[in-house]
Amino acid sequence: MKKHVYSFGNGTDDGDGKMKDTLGGKGAGLDEMCRAKLPVPPGFTISTEVCNLYFESGNKVPAEVDAQMNEALAALEAKMGQKLGDVNNPLLVSVRSGAKFSMPGMMDTILNLGLNDETVKTVERRSGNPRFAQDCYRRFIQMFGNVVLDIEKHDFDQIFDARKKKARAKYDTDLTAEDLKAVIADYKKLVEKKTGKPFPQDARVQLAMARDAVFRSWNNDRAIHYRKMNQIPDNLGTAVNVQAMVFGNLGETSATGVGFTRNPSTGEKNFYGEFLINAQG
Repeated sequence: MKKHVYSFGNGTDDGDGKMKDTLGGKGAGLDEMCRAKLPVPPGFTISTEVCNLYFESGNKVPAEVDAQMNEALAALEAKMGQKLGDVNNPLLVSVRSGAKFSMPGMMDTILNLGLNDETVKTVERRSGNPRFAQDCYRRFIQMFGNVVLDIEKHDFDQIFDARKKKARAKYDTDLTAEDLKAVIADYKKLVEKKTGKPFPQDARVQLAMARDAVFRSWNNDRAIHYRKMNQIPDNLGTAVNVQAMVFGNLGETSATGVGFTRNPSTGEKNFYGEFLINAQG
């Protein structure tokens, strides 16, 4: 059986930096960082070839790919000592696109996958930070709702901004855990109204839906236009990177950001980066 899923992290690196055709730029970079013994959160990459197989099969992933993904997920769960969807010790993951060539902002990302009405309570209890747990859940519903369920970002923003106004909150971080619970309730009502179904609670169903949505994002209008502008072939496909979550929104000592080994404006050889405190994305 051909290999379609490549694990990385915690001493595992099924690929390397030369495999951009198969793993995409992000997946190849993750494997190369693992080989350099950097502290990379573990995960797995579903190859770019599966993206083409998905479209050729009528927007379905072949059964053999599903089987390999489940094996890689079991290995990730063993590394983390957590299980996706487990009420007592839930694993949360990010699901990101990653084509051979960088296409920043053109395709889609989902964070905090694995949260549902029960696992969010566990995250709240184990972190001792109710606001953090509810913030992760509302972000997940919003990203999943937009990327996977095709609900406009504006619809979610209206709900969030209305709650900020009601709470007289100047910044997003001024909203309390109770405020965020109210936002989540309204988000779930929006999802049911727009799709006719409740927000999915099964974490494995969430993962399969998110994976397929990332493949579909290869052919969204933004990505098609970007490829045309940059003369990137349409048949390369995107990989999907599933990785254990780390959190930039745990408080004032956490952050999210991006770093470069060169100044991206001038090319000068010095470290350059930017970040947001107590945020994700």
